[in-house]
Amino acid sequence: MLPSPGALRRLSFGLSDAAVILGTLLVLALVARVGAGAFVAFVPPKHLPSVSLDPRNLPYYAARSTLRMFVALGASFVFTLVYGYAAARSRYAERVLIPLLDILQSVPVLGFLSITVTGFIALFPGSLLGLEAASVFAIFTSQAWNMAFSFYQSLRTLPSDLVEATEAFRLSGWQRFVRLELPAGTIGLVWNAMMSFGGGWFFLAASEAISVLNQQYTLPGIGSYVAAAVAARDMPALGYAVLAMAVVILAVDQFFWRPIVAWADKFRLDQSAAAEAPQSWVYDTLRSSRALLRVLRALRRANDRVGIVLSALTRPRTQALARAPRSPIVDRAYDAFLVAVVAVLLALGFHFVLSMVGIAEVFHVIILGAATLARVLALLVLATLVWTPIGVAIGFMPRLARLLQPLALFLASFPANFVFPFATLAFIRFHISINYGSMLLMALGAQWYILFNTIAGAASIPTDLREMVDDVGLVGWKRWRRLIAPGIFSSWITGAITASGGAWNASIVSEVVSWGATTLTATGLGAYIAAATAKGDWPRIALGVGVMSIYVVAVNRLLWRRLYALAEKRYRL
Repeated sequence: MLPSPGALRRLSFGLSDAAVILGTLLVLALVARVGAGAFVAFVPPKHLPSVSLDPRNLPYYAARSTLRMFVALGASFVFTLVYGYAAARSRYAERVLIPLLDILQSVPVLGFLSITVTGFIALFPGSLLGLEAASVFAIFTSQAWNMAFSFYQSLRTLPSDLVEATEAFRLSGWQRFVRLELPAGTIGLVWNAMMSFGGGWFFLAASEAISVLNQQYTLPGIGSYVAAAVAARDMPALGYAVLAMAVVILAVDQFFWRPIVAWADKFRLDQSAAAEAPQSWVYDTLRSSRALLRVLRALRRANDRVGIVLSALTRPRTQALARAPRSPIVDRAYDAFLVAVVAVLLALGFHFVLSMVGIAEVFHVIILGAATLARVLALLVLATLVWTPIGVAIGFMPRLARLLQPLALFLASFPANFVFPFATLAFIRFHISINYGSMLLMALGAQWYILFNTIAGAASIPTDLREMVDDVGLVGWKRWRRLIAPGIFSSWITGAITASGGAWNASIVSEVVSWGATTLTATGLGAYIAAATAKGDWPRIALGVGVMSIYVVAVNRLLWRRLYALAEKRYRL
C-alpha cells in the first residue's frame, strides 16, 4: 500500500534538510580534527608546541583559536545564568556577588594566568590539555563578567506589570525563569555575548603566547601567530594574520551571531512586533528544515518533563514573599561577617605586599593607578558621546542595523592588539607619546561595550512606545529626554561598567607596546602589572592587581551602583 500524499509531504527531504545535516556533520568533523590537537604530549622542555609563520598553517591556527573562543563562551553563558540569577534574587548573595564581580572584572587576564596556568598544567600532567584549559580560562575571564552584569541588570529591571502577572498566576520559580526572566534578558544577553566574544579576541594573543612567571608557553593559534610575527618583525605574516582574522569574524557573524540575533527578536517586550525584524539566511534555512524540527520537538518533550519536575521543586513567588520584612539583627550580623572577612583578607594582602615591597612603592603604584584612571574616564566620556547616538540609530532601524551591524561587529570583534604593531610604528614615526597613544589603544578594545549595550537598550524599547511618541510629535531633544534616554539608561550603565572594566584590563596590553626590539611604555598601572607579570614578581603582581581592584570597586560603588539604583526606581519599562 502506498503512503498518502500527506505522509509523503511529511517524509519529504528538502535542500534545507541536506544543508543542515551536512553542516552539522562538517562542524562535528572540524571540532574533532581541531580538538585532537589539545591531547598531544606536553612535557617541558622536551615536548613543547611551536608556531610556524608559514601562512599555510593559518587556517588550522584560526580554527584552534575559534574553538577555544566557543568553549569559553559556553562556560561564560552557564556562569552568567547561575551567577546573575543568584545576585538578582538574593539580597544576601547580592552583597557578596556584585562587589566580587567588580573585583573579578578588574583583575587583568594576565593576573588570572599568573595564578592558574601552573595549576592547570599540573591538573593534566604530560598533556597539552592543561595549557589549553588555562588558555580557555583566560578567555573566559575576558567574556563572563560583562555577560553576568547584563543578565543581572535585566533581572533587576523587569517590567512591573509582568512581574505582577507571574505572581497573580502563581508561576513557580522555574516557570517564572523560563517564561519571563530569561526571555526578558535574552536580547541584552545576546548583544553582550557578541561584545564579550569580541573582547575574547582582544586577549587571544596573551592567552596563547603565555609569558608568566619567567616561563614562556605557546599554543598553536592565530594569537600566538601574531605574537611571533611581531617578535620577528615579519610584516607580510602580520598581514596574512589580519586577513585570516577578518575571514573568521565574518564567518562567525554569518553562521552564528546573525541567526541568534534574528531568533532573539521574538523576545522583544512589545505589544506589537518590530517594524522590520532582523533577517538571517542561516536562520531561515534552519527554520525550514523538517529534520531539525523533528529533533527540536523531541527535545521539547524532554524539556517539558524536566520542567514539570523543576516546577514542583520551586515554589511560586507571592507578593507576601517578595515583600517579606528584613530582620535587622540578621542583616547586621551578615554585614559584620562580611566586614570581618574583608578585613582579614586585606590584612593578609597588606602583610604579604609590605613584607616584600616598601611603603614608598605602594604610594607610587597608587599614583600610577590615578594616571590610568584618568585615561579610563576620558575614554568613557568620548565613547559615550560618539557611540550612543549611533547605537540608538542601529537599535531603532533594523534596515540600518543590517548595514551597520556587520561593520560594528567586525570592528568590535577584530582584536585591536593585532593593529598595535602598526600603531606603534605610527607613534614612533610621528613622535606621539605613548601616554596619550595608549588611551587610543584602550579605546579600540573597550568602547564597543557602550555601543552594543546601547543597541540592545534601544532595540528593547517597545515599538508601541515609539509609535506613541511619534504620534504626539516629540522630536529632537524632547524625544531623547522622554523616551530614548530613560529607555537605554540601564543598558548604558551596564555598557559603561563593562567598558570601564575592559579599559582597565586593556591597559595591561595598551600601556606597553612593541615592534621587534622597540618597546614603548606609558606611565600607568597597566604597564606596572605587565612588567611584574613578565618577571614573575608575585608581591608586585599582588600590589598592582590589588590597587587596580580598589580603583574599580571604588568607582563602581560611588558612581555606577547609584546610577543602577536610579535606573531600577525611575526608568523601568
